Amino acid sequence: MKRLVTALCTILALSVPALALASTWAIDPEHSHVGFKVRHLMVSNVKGNFETFAGTVTLDDKDITKSKVEVSIDTTSINTNVKKRDDHLRSADFFDVAKYPAMTFVSKKVATAGKDKLKVTGDLTLHGVTRQVVLDVDGPSKEAKDPWGNIRKGATATTTINRKDFGLNWNKALETGGVVVGDEVVITLEIEMIRK
Repeated sequence: MKRLVTALCTILALSVPALALASTWAIDPEHSHVGFKVRHLMVSNVKGNFETFAGTVTLDDKDITKSKVEVSIDTTSINTNVKKRDDHLRSADFFDVAKYPAMTFVSKKVATAGKDKLKVTGDLTLHGVTRQVVLDVDGPSKEAKDPWGNIRKGATATTTINRKDFGLNWNKALETGGVVVGDEVVITLEIEMIRK
């Protein structure tokens, strides 16, 4: 029995430093931005954002590739600054927010991609469909302490998806050729996070 207790104490003692190497961060929605742009009428880009979202980042301070990211975005909070368009985007033609009120991203792999750059691969679930996407990340930044004593970091992530891969198929053909809405959507995340 004494040997068992000693062995358990040794295992716990060895595991504590490993646990201490990971830090948990909450995304600060007041200082973050989840934006997108998509081609409109083949002549310009329409930009928009999602106003409500939350997420957690677990950073492995010894090995960044062991870090994890989980984000949930409220699709009902879409905002392109045009109410009629936003209502259409919330409808069954696009996000169908009554049926799919959230989209989520869960990381599966983190890889370094140069100085202060990462590639974060994960599952994006949107409109009831899950696809693997890769985020190109600048950061995370060095830590900074705000005037209230919170420790913060930041990062910028971008990716491009094809909306039809997620069943967002609505469109109309133009007489001059092309369509009303482009298929490719560029997503940009400006993230500021607070250490828990």
